[in-house]
Amino acid sequence: MLRQTFAEFRAFLAAPRLIAPMPLGGHWSRWAAMVGLYLMGLLVIGAGLALWQRTFHVPAPAAFGGYSPAILAVIVVLVAPICEEAAFRGWLTGRPRALWLLGVGLVAGGWLVAVMLHWHDQVASLCFVATVLIALIGWLILRKRTDPPRWFARGFGGWFYLSVAVFGLSHLANYPHLSWALVPMVLPQVWAGLVFGYLRMRHGLIASILAHAAGNAAALAAALLIAG
Repeated sequence: MLRQTFAEFRAFLAAPRLIAPMPLGGHWSRWAAMVGLYLMGLLVIGAGLALWQRTFHVPAPAAFGGYSPAILAVIVVLVAPICEEAAFRGWLTGRPRALWLLGVGLVAGGWLVAVMLHWHDQVASLCFVATVLIALIGWLILRKRTDPPRWFARGFGGWFYLSVAVFGLSHLANYPHLSWALVPMVLPQVWAGLVFGYLRMRHGLIASILAHAAGNAAALAAALLIAG
């Protein structure tokens, strides 16, 4: 079973394709095998990055400084997996309603950034609210359509690896100052994007959320043990 699971994973990465997710129930052993592979990969990558960090004096991430362990656990193990999987991989099946929400969500995010930076606050706030309403209307119209657009199906491999790259690079925001030396530090997130993306396509969004939560829980536990 392990050999078959890992062979399917390699084949998917070699040629990503749209597949109908199989329900997670009855396939927990496959899910556990992939989570185990993910954690082993993190150990290998982490060992190399520890050496890189010491050599180039790379700072530690500072995204969650100041939070208590309890609050940190809720954010890292519950909130982050749900939000990140929905944003980065929820649309990978190509359903029109998901692609619509992704596109409108990017626009809404732009308006929200404008509000936060005080760029025409009132106009940006109104546009944000209007965009949310438009997103809801579009979702209601598209909710019964399930077939992905042809352009998405033809270019799925590119979309898959784009989601992996954006997911990894987005974690550069965890560092106080950006530099080229930080780029390898997001390799764990790139590895996560590959594994979670496969699980999302193979067994659905719940499978990738649970794997994400398990990985974050293991990483947080290790960090707290080392720190204290």
